[in-house]
Order: sequence, then C-alpha cells, then structure tokens
Amino acid sequence: MATQLTPFSIVAPGFLGLNQQDSPVDMPQGFALRAENCVIDKSGRIASRKGWVKQHDANTDLATSDITCFGELIENDGTATILATGGGFLFKFDGTSLITLTYGGGGVAPTISENNWQFTSLNGIGLFFQRGYDPLIYDPAVSTTTFRRLSEHATYSGTVLQANTAISAYGRVWCADTSTDKNTVKWSDIITPQVWTGGTSGSLNLLGVWPKGGDEIVAFAAHNNFLIIFGKKQTLIYSGALNPATMQLSDTLNNVGCIARDSVANTGSDVIFLSNTGVLSLMRTIQEKSAPLRELSKNVRDEIQSHINTENWDSIKSAYSPVHAFYLITMPSLNETYCFDLRRPLEDGSVRVTDWYDITPKALLHTSNRKLYLGKAGYIGEYTGYLDDASQYRMEYYTTWIDFGNPIQTSILKKIKMALIGVINQVIIFKWGYDFVSAQQAQTATVTSSATEAEWGTSEWGIAEWGSIIDVSIINVNGGGSGKVIQFGFEGQINGTEISVQKIDIFTKEGRI
Repeated sequence: MATQLTPFSIVAPGFLGLNQQDSPVDMPQGFALRAENCVIDKSGRIASRKGWVKQHDANTDLATSDITCFGELIENDGTATILATGGGFLFKFDGTSLITLTYGGGGVAPTISENNWQFTSLNGIGLFFQRGYDPLIYDPAVSTTTFRRLSEHATYSGTVLQANTAISAYGRVWCADTSTDKNTVKWSDIITPQVWTGGTSGSLNLLGVWPKGGDEIVAFAAHNNFLIIFGKKQTLIYSGALNPATMQLSDTLNNVGCIARDSVANTGSDVIFLSNTGVLSLMRTIQEKSAPLRELSKNVRDEIQSHINTENWDSIKSAYSPVHAFYLITMPSLNETYCFDLRRPLEDGSVRVTDWYDITPKALLHTSNRKLYLGKAGYIGEYTGYLDDASQYRMEYYTTWIDFGNPIQTSILKKIKMALIGVINQVIIFKWGYDFVSAQQAQTATVTSSATEAEWGTSEWGIAEWGSIIDVSIINVNGGGSGKVIQFGFEGQINGTEISVQKIDIFTKEGRI
C-alpha cells in the first residue's frame, strides 16, 4: 500500500522578511533566510522589487559620473524643480532633460572636486552645502539656468559656514560641521537664508553640552518643534526650536548617534537614521521618555554591522517613500540596498526587511508628485517597471529550515507546488537542501501563461480559493532526496513582469525515524 503524501503549506511565504539573527530552525516560517531583490507587497506577499528607467538623454558634463545628491525645490508659486549634483557640476532636471547649470556669480567660478553635497531649500531658493566649499544657491527669481555662491546673493550679510550638513526647518536654515569646527550650530534669520547676522540669526556651541564628553555634529532632523542634533555617538534634542533664542535642551541620547548624514529620513511621524548599532527609529523615545529606541534592523543586525565596518559612510544614502511605504538605505560600494517595510511593525518593534543588489543608487529622492528617483552613473532614473535600464535582474527567495513538526522524522520530498501571481513566460528555478547542508538539488519549470488553468489541472490544487484573481499560475515540480529538515527556495530572472508568491505547498512522505 502506497504511503500517503503529507502536505505542508506556507501561506504568504516570506511576509515577515529576512531574519539572519535567530536560530534558522526555530523561527516562524513567515521569515526568509534570503530575500534578494524582493519587497513585501501591500498584500503581505514576497514580491519582486521594481526596476529603474532612465529619465533623460546623456549629459556630456555628467558623462558617466554618478548623480550623488538630489533635491526638490518648491518655489513660492508652487513650481517644483528637481536639482542634482555629480561629476563636479550642478544640474536641473526639467522632466525630460538634464540641464547643466552654469556659474552666474560675479567672481571666479568655484572649482568643485568633491561631490558630497547636501541639499536644502528655503523661501524659493535651493541651497547646496558641502564641507570646505562656499554654499551654492539656485535662485529661479534671478536665473533658471545658473547657480551662484550664497555669499553672492544681493542681500547677503554675515558669514555662512562652509558646512557639511544643513536643514531647512522652522522658517530658517541651520548648518554645522566645518573642516575646523564640529561643534557649532549656526542658523539664519527667519525666511532669509542669505542673512546670517542680526535679526533672529544666531549660533550655539555644543562643546559643553554633549553629556558624555566630546562629539561631533553629523546631521540634523526636525519634528514637532524639536531640533534634533545627531553627533556620531550622542544625540541632543532641543525643544522650542521655533524660537531659537529660547529653545532648551529637552533630552539627550547617550551612546546613540548617527554615523551617516544622508541616512536620516523623516517619515512625517518618525525620524529614522543609521547608528553604529543599526537602523533606528527615534520618535517613540522622544514621546515616551522611558521607551527604548526601536531597532528596525534587528533581524539583520550582524550583516548591517559588517557593512558599517567597511562602507564609506559619506556614500550612504537613504529615502522614505510614502507611496511604497518603505525606507531605503543604500551602501553603494558593497552593492547593497536594504528595504525596510514600514506598513506593519513586527511584535518586537523591528520591521520587515529585504535586500536589493545591482540596482545600487548613489542618491535617492522622493518627490512631491510621488515619484522615487535614483542617482545612477550618467543618469537620473525613476523606480518603476520591472527591468533595470532594460536589463533583467534576479529575484531570490529561500525559506527557513523546516522540520514538518517532527525533528526526528526523516521526510522524503515528493512534490512542490507554488502559486505565483503576475508570471508570464517565466523560467523559475526551484532549489532545496536538507539538514543544514549547503549543497542543493534543483528543478527548472517554465510558466507559459498567466491564467487560472495549467496542464495538471487547477481543481486538484483548489484555485477557486483565490476568488476573482485571474493571473495566478500554479507551478508543479517533482522533488527528491530526504532529510530531517529542509530548506526550499526559488530563483528567477525578472524580465518586465512582477512576480509575487501567494502560497507554497510541499508534499512529503514519512521516512525512517
């Protein structure tokens, strides 16, 4: 008598994201041990990320240099202009062309040999700050094709810092971090980014304020009348920043700072940043002073730590996209981008994480018209479609190690069925291995259509349970081998069409104990 097959189902596989910290056999099956070039879609399924598309023809000044800084200037009449830097030049993107901005000041044009600019804007003027350089401005009221030094503004007064970090908040520009001074915050007069003396302009020296001794300013954030000053190892939180003359130190975070200026992102209700321990969330700590910091990257902590040790912190970029409900942080030299899904935090306060490779933006920007732009070599790209600049890219997903409820029972893998959504003419490679051995067996299956019928019959698998969905494909492959625990995964080239995984059914026979 034939032994009955035992089914084991994984519904919404990988919907808890990557987990590289816990024991791989004890963690819930909703986690993944690999989720590369994946996102968690709005239905909670593991799915392929989008790709990117060039937004303009080549610019001879940029050539093959990277776009390393983005900014969106909202002019006083509501006009939105995308500004960018790269290759020692400043550019304006008009939606179809990347236009080089020429120097329009009255002196000698600045020589730009570094490309670590930070953008901010105030009162219809775009400003670029970088350590060791005079701040540069794009003022469309004067010219839409040129840039100048801030000091060349017609009503400039005082002395602006050659600062490395700046933020526009509470009606003024705040800046800090020069080549010789890492502890002074300076701010402009109200609504006048060119006025740095008199009025309500001012400065604050933090040398005696850091609670655990000396530190250096790395970045700013602003939220709900708080000015947040990130040092490398400590964080200062000032309340009452609407009136800098009377703002007060409200809270300090000891041993928690920000190591990468451009990792700071404001989601509207939270501030996210990269510390030397991982990606953290700040606002719950401010609102509930006894609450611990939320470590969003808890499930990939060791890998993040490894990357921090080798990545150039100045090249780390990030962005929050409310459209996609994720925070992206990219580490270009390592070809890694982490995607933190912010829709539903996990029970321990961390969030679902997947990782991307090959796309590797050098800058990121979410715009007011709900687009996500990527800085690439020679181009601005938009995060859209399912090709990387007309090239395929690979999606990979692997489950945790599964013991089918009986860790001493050998199981013989007989069949795998997987429900995929959005697949057309797609080759999928199924892989599996046993008992924590990296050697894998593999089978290849080709999906020739995206319909509710397949050659082996959908009634057997119960496709009706998916209701009105008409683009579910059922892939069926035979298994092989045996072991006490199994890991299953699949890989496939993304070639213009999204893939998301609805369900996996694994059928086994019981072997010896």
